[in-house]
Parts: sequence; C-alpha cells; structure tokens
Amino acid sequence: MPLLVMKFGGTSVANIDRIRRAAKRVGVEVAKGYDVIVIVSAMAGRTNELVGWVDEISPLYDAREYDAVVSSGEVVTAGLMALTLQEMDIPARSWQGWQVPLRTNSSHSAARIEEIPTDNINAKFGEGMQVAVVAGFQGVSPEGRITTLGRGGSDTTAVAFAAAFGAERCDIYTDVDGVYTTDPRITDKARKLDRIAFEEMLELASLGAKVLQTRSVELAMRYNVRLRVLSSFEEQSDDAGTLVCAEEDIMESNVVNGIAYSRDEAKMTLISVADRPGIAAAIFGPLSDAGVNVDMIIQNISEEGRTDMTFSCPTNQVARAEKALQGAKERGEVNYHDLVADTNVAKVSAVGIGMRSQSGVAARMFQTLRDEGINIKVISTSEIKISVLIDRKYMELAVQSLHDAFELHKTT
Repeated sequence: MPLLVMKFGGTSVANIDRIRRAAKRVGVEVAKGYDVIVIVSAMAGRTNELVGWVDEISPLYDAREYDAVVSSGEVVTAGLMALTLQEMDIPARSWQGWQVPLRTNSSHSAARIEEIPTDNINAKFGEGMQVAVVAGFQGVSPEGRITTLGRGGSDTTAVAFAAAFGAERCDIYTDVDGVYTTDPRITDKARKLDRIAFEEMLELASLGAKVLQTRSVELAMRYNVRLRVLSSFEEQSDDAGTLVCAEEDIMESNVVNGIAYSRDEAKMTLISVADRPGIAAAIFGPLSDAGVNVDMIIQNISEEGRTDMTFSCPTNQVARAEKALQGAKERGEVNYHDLVADTNVAKVSAVGIGMRSQSGVAARMFQTLRDEGINIKVISTSEIKISVLIDRKYMELAVQSLHDAFELHKTT
C-alpha cells in the first residue's frame, strides 16, 4: 500500500482534544488507502519543562541522562496518539526510537541519524497495522543509550522516515498554514506560497524562519522528499499548505521569494589584527572549537600590516566567542588590540532561486534600505541569497520595505 508520513508538532498535540483532532486527520488518510507513519512531538511546553527540571538538578548535567529525561515527552504523546487511533478502530501501535530502531551516533542532545531499518515496522504493516506512531526527536546510540536529535528534531525524524520508507509525501502539521513570503506578524501583505524550492526553504530556515528545522530541509533536499507544510487547525483540501519540492517542479518563481530575519544577532569586531598568512584560521579555529556559529565575515583593507576583522554570531554566543578569542590571544595565536561586540543588530535577508538568472537584486535591495535611511553594517551573499546586518531598531521597517520593493504580495 502507498505510505504517507505525517508529523504533528507540539501545538498540534498540546492536549487530549488536539490529539483527537490530529488522529482524525490520520484517519482521513487511512481511509484513502494509505499506511501511515505518524511522527509526534512532545506536548507544547513539555520539553521546556523537562529541560528546566534537568537544569535545576544539575546545571552541568550528564548529556546521556539529559536525553533520557527530555525524550520522555514524545513517548507520552506517541502512546496517547496510538490509544486514540485504537479507539477509532484503526490498528495502531506506538514506537520509541530504540524499538524501530532509529540508529544514531553517540552525540547526545545533538545526535545524527545513521540508519533507519524498515523491517520491524514493515513487518507490522504486513500483519495488519495501519498506523505506526513514532516518538520523534529520539534514537538509540551504538552503546544502546537513548539519544536526542536537538531541538526541533521531530521534523528531522519525519523526513528521515519518509526517505527510509520511500513515502509518497511527508506532511508537517504545525500552527501555521504554510510558508509565507515573510512573517505575517510584521506585514499583513505577507503571502502564503503554494510551492517553494528546497534550496529557498533551506536558506529561509537557516536565516531565521521557524517553520521547518534546517536539518529536516537538508535531508529532504538530499533524498528528494516532497514536504508539505500544513495547519493543524484549519480544514484541508488537496492543495492546502505549501509544498517544498525540487526546483524543476516549480513552473515559475519570483526573483525573490521570501524575506527572512534574525533578531538575535551580534556583530563582533577584532580591531587591529596582525595581517599575516593564516590569521583567519587562527581566529575562526578557536571559535569553531568553542561551538560559536559564525555567519557573516568581513575583513578591512590592511594598513601597515594591521587589519580589522568583523563577523556575526548569535547573541547568546557572544560570551563564548569572547572567551575563545581571549584564550587565543593569551596563547599568542592571535594578536589584536581590542574586541568590540555590538549586540543591537539584526540580520535581514532576501532569498530566491530567480537570483541565479536575473541581475539587479542587490542594487534594488541596497537602494530600498538607503531610501529608508537604514545603514548596512555587513553584507554577505550566496547564489540565491543576500543578507545584511543592520541596527535592530530598523529590522521591521527593513522587512516591510523589502517585501514591498520586491512585490512579494503579488503572485507570479
């Protein structure tokens, strides 16, 4: 029988009534003739509660026990969903990560999926089971310990199952009804996209859009898994939501398809760094070792053998970056005069696969910001993205003005 993967996020299973509502959606697909693998998150707020308990008991916790605690939220939801489906006379059973087994590496709290054998679940489908309810976010290490995939990991679980089982589609049910051209809370002109290319979705997810976890989009693109983002709270039609698919499945696309933003950015500048071969490695090596997620980088022109180096990172990693660079300075690896952190900046980005074939996007973006009196601090580009770092107080104005400038409220 054809197989479908359906993933329900925390808000979609926040209480018993919502679990019943989600189960009815599963029942609709079963009635169409699908075998269904349902991936569930913990009930809304439960993972934060569990993390809080761990932090309260042991701030410097054992990551193996952290995973044992925080993975329990999904286990509860999976069992309740299976029971609900059984009450609807749909043959269903719940599966924890170790029962599948979803095999990962040993990186607790940030595990990577290595293999999902299909034999156990397929055998149960062969015996008459119609729905396998799988606890998302979790797997099992080579040592037999429970692992978790990091926050938002249930999206990754869902896409990995769709790839492993050759699912017809992977439906992600959440609290929004699709992917929008930008955040509707910032501009009421934001428009829901019917389709978006994997590469565009990957850029938007990595740049601050919260609809899908970045790793899930990476997996979907690698294995060509068709994703559909849907609302759990609205009636559905066959063309509801947003389909995330290969570029060749999109007839025509805007030059720019979305404006993303990240509010929690910081700009860090190393002043008067010795300009010599290997200086970039000496700076960014220690930052990498410290787990600092460096994004935008700019280096000034060298004068008298000295230069300034600027980069951006999340605001919650500033202290870690300062410590790593101070350590490198004390070890004699980097020689700089001062380190200045500006934590009042935001990143705004324009994304679109149409940039590959049309010029003038950067010029229009920069002119729009100039017309609004917004100064650009740092610029970075890729083949389908232009990002700028600006003062945070101008972030919403920048998003609104760029959305208007690229006419994203219009359909192609």
